[in-house]
Amino acid sequence: MVIERTSKEIIIRLPSYVDIEGLQRLVDCLAYKEATAKSKAKQSDVDALAKKAKEGWWAKNKSRFVK
Repeated sequence: MVIERTSKEIIIRLPSYVDIEGLQRLVDCLAYKEATAKSKAKQSDVDALAKKAKEGWWAKNKSRFVK
């Protein structure tokens, strides 16, 4: 593995035999960290938004699961 830092990015080189599924999970985690790095949201705000989104989803899809 080689890790290189340039003025604009960090480059990670891995051999081709590295497990793709595990690598994808790592990349997903890094994408999340990048997307939320400058967020000023509080955890309580995120939790409230998630709860509201789940309630809306359930209201639209309840009939698919409960008869």
